[in-house]
Amino acid sequence: MIKGNVHSIQSLGTVDGPGIRFVLFMQGCNLRCGFCHNPDTWGFVGGTEYTPQEIVDKVKRYKEYFGATGGITISGGEPLLQSDFCREVFELCHKEGINTCLDTSGSIFNDSVKELLSHTDRVLLDVKFTNDADYREYAGCSIDKPLEFLKYLDSRKIPTTLRHVIVPTVTDGEENVKKIKEIANANSCVDKIELLPFRKICQTKYDNMNLEFRFGDLPEPTQDKMQELNNLI
Repeated sequence: MIKGNVHSIQSLGTVDGPGIRFVLFMQGCNLRCGFCHNPDTWGFVGGTEYTPQEIVDKVKRYKEYFGATGGITISGGEPLLQSDFCREVFELCHKEGINTCLDTSGSIFNDSVKELLSHTDRVLLDVKFTNDADYREYAGCSIDKPLEFLKYLDSRKIPTTLRHVIVPTVTDGEENVKKIKEIANANSCVDKIELLPFRKICQTKYDNMNLEFRFGDLPEPTQDKMQELNNLI
């Protein structure tokens, strides 16, 4: 029986997709993003093992709160590393009439991922950077991977939210945000763009784990700056 390695569970999330959602954070990530909030999800050791049915049994307890737009979101870490488990969770959720949402970097793409996407109602795609050099330097993969993933979402007409973290001096330029808009405009499956402000509340996690927070010396963006960039969108 397939099992998934789960980092943590949030029963009533409001920022991980539409409506109120049960959020499943998977353990393990193949990227090392400079602004990552959850370095404790990087490793594959740790977490708690669950079967898909055990997760769905938990999700069903909160079904009455989901309303017309809520449901389950699987995030991470990187859920695509455990795509078979996630697919089974989503498949069981659909049998219960529960909406499914996948929060991913889109950095892994194979037949197992395609099967997962066939049971996915919405994707939250984190586009980390808008050029290959920054992707390789600050995330650890090529920009080609998430763009290929997005093209597949577009071909399947899977509703997609593009997410992009605004980091001062790194991704807060007008041209950068305009590039995000260009990527969205080139893929009709994208119906929403979310610019997320860089936050440093995760610094204590890095300190406790004796890890370097690569962007720890940078400031958080101001509300005025975020409003200015959102106006471009």
